[in-house]
Amino acid sequence: MHKTFLQKIKPLLKPLLAVTLAIVLVFGHADGALAARSGGRIGGGSFRAPTRTYSPPSRTYAPPGGGYGYYPSYGYPGGGFGFPFIFPFVGIGGFGSLFTILIFLSIASFLFRSFRNAVSNDGIDGSGYDSPAVSVAKVQVGLLSEARSLQTDLDRIAQTADTSTSAGLTQVLQETTLALLRHPEYWVYAGGETQQARLEAAELQFNRLALAERSKFAEETVTNYNNQLRGTSPAGTLPAAGGALAQTSDSPGEFIVVTLLVAAQGKLQLPAINGADDARRALSQLGAVSSDKLMAVEVLWTPQAQGDTLSSDDLLTNYTDLRRI
Repeated sequence: MHKTFLQKIKPLLKPLLAVTLAIVLVFGHADGALAARSGGRIGGGSFRAPTRTYSPPSRTYAPPGGGYGYYPSYGYPGGGFGFPFIFPFVGIGGFGSLFTILIFLSIASFLFRSFRNAVSNDGIDGSGYDSPAVSVAKVQVGLLSEARSLQTDLDRIAQTADTSTSAGLTQVLQETTLALLRHPEYWVYAGGETQQARLEAAELQFNRLALAERSKFAEETVTNYNNQLRGTSPAGTLPAAGGALAQTSDSPGEFIVVTLLVAAQGKLQLPAINGADDARRALSQLGAVSSDKLMAVEVLWTPQAQGDTLSSDDLLTNYTDLRRI
């Protein structure tokens, strides 16, 4: 009975062992790939609306004897726009005060509607105070891992940047775009998008994009966010020309991915990225955003840790929006 059972299942043992071995290899490789995706993060900012300012109307003073006294510039009889335009109708040709009041109400209603429309339009183009328009932009570049000096540049920026001020964030953005623009020969993939939204919606969109990119890291090994440094290593930890990454960078299937997220007041329209020239223009536009318009910045890159690699399979799986350039 026992021998008969063994004879029946013996043909199934080899296929079963092969399937088990394949499962172990696949899941073991997936876990190793997941653990290998280290990431760096630099950024900060604040989505605060500009403060409303108020300037009182100017006043004019007429010397004694003129019979005018001290009046606002818009009142009677100081000239300008308003009551002087209306009061001459009182008592002329039998026109009563009711007619004058109706004219005044019509003009006041027109002025109120014009002012409200002007404020609404200011909010749309980003110059208003109530709810300014904000642009949220994302640009990603996938480079061959031979551009290992870029990782050294990003690590240096993370350790030295002041990310608690607008000027410091502007410097981070400029240095990062410059570091990328200096390595166009290693660009392989790129992508980007831009959206305009009101202040509150823009903050939600920026945070959504940042969380989506950060979730692709197994670990953030270096961060400098709002001037809070974590996970930094002594200088020289990142591989130099003869380091561990240099040993693995011979493979054409290993990459570095850098993501830039920017929120800025007003309209920021980046070109659609279909080639290297488009990527160059998009990076140049981001780097040119002035500090008085910049609201928030995040620079994310992977891999960051020494000896870590990002395979072509990892890139194509996790960065589906990238296009080969």
